[in-house]
Amino acid sequence: MEDKLVTLAILTYAKAQILKNVLENEGIETYIHNVNQIQPVVSSGVRVRIKESDLPHALKITESSAWLSEEVVGEKMPQIEKGSNKVLIPVDFSSYSLKACEFGFNFAKNIDAEVVLLHVYFTPIYATSLPYGDVFNYQLSDEENVRNILQKVHSDLNALSDKVKAKVTSGEFPDIKYTCVLREGIPEEEILRYSKENRPRIIIMGTRGKNQKDIDLIGSVTAEVIERSRVPVLAIPENTPFKEFNAVKRIAFITNFDQRDLIAFDSLINSLKLFCFSVSLIHLADVKDTWNEIKLGGIKEYFQKQYPQLEIHYDVVKNDDFLNSLDEYIKTNHIDIITLTSYKRNIFSRLFNPGIARKMIFHSDTPLLVIYGRPN
Repeated sequence: MEDKLVTLAILTYAKAQILKNVLENEGIETYIHNVNQIQPVVSSGVRVRIKESDLPHALKITESSAWLSEEVVGEKMPQIEKGSNKVLIPVDFSSYSLKACEFGFNFAKNIDAEVVLLHVYFTPIYATSLPYGDVFNYQLSDEENVRNILQKVHSDLNALSDKVKAKVTSGEFPDIKYTCVLREGIPEEEILRYSKENRPRIIIMGTRGKNQKDIDLIGSVTAEVIERSRVPVLAIPENTPFKEFNAVKRIAFITNFDQRDLIAFDSLINSLKLFCFSVSLIHLADVKDTWNEIKLGGIKEYFQKQYPQLEIHYDVVKNDDFLNSLDEYIKTNHIDIITLTSYKRNIFSRLFNPGIARKMIFHSDTPLLVIYGRPN
């Protein structure tokens, strides 16, 4: 079947020529259309076109370059550095934190990576009464007790390490390399800073069950990391029935028909290519619209060409009460993991209009995988 051409970008003639050379050096056949044949350099805008099958690869190339990202994707982004082969697991010594360790160790074993257990503790030396909601924080009113806090932190970390060792010895956890890292500060900030410095393959975090999380909506470290992380984040609820990714049979991918979803989907499939599962494409809609189903069908057809071995379904979920509608869809279709793309949002939108990921992390007992999408 002949691959049709799609427009990657509309640029000035000079930049189109540069992009053409960059793509062709990567083995991507590239064409420039709508050129002024008499004076090409004064063309107001020419189309850079490529084969449809090369689109995911081409988008990754464009976003790795500062000016290409600014012109093609829409916002200047820093050069992407190669990440480390590590699975980062932030821990807070809770039962749901241990659940994340169990899943994280098994995942690291499958992808041949090492585990980093990161604990961040808070001391009142900087502030004595801040409204943090998670048990990551040890807060005492007297600065003289900082030493006691440090002793408590080290004691808890040693206890967690002993638990992990015991589970490795018993065979409950796989025997892989892991290290413990201790940092002082605000938990979400230090987790994000460590992630930026070391670029792990994935961050795996535990969450409480939905009944307990309803009372802790504002201070969740997990939700904050999900919304701001540039590496994939997998949130594992305490009541998740399975212990490793090999047990995952069906993943739901929520799409808003955005170009960034295509990049995120490609990243999802490539990062999980060792596992066998089917994907359900889901769009959240306020009203039933045939056009949404047509677009979903088109996306499915495109993905099916890119990933012929992948079983793909699609559906529209009503957005008027989407959390309950999504719960019903998850139960009916036996969804094991929900996946969505996180877009860059400013502080005001995060405070006053909580994103889908933040709402879902408190509501669902289904694991949530969030992949960062480059902003338009």
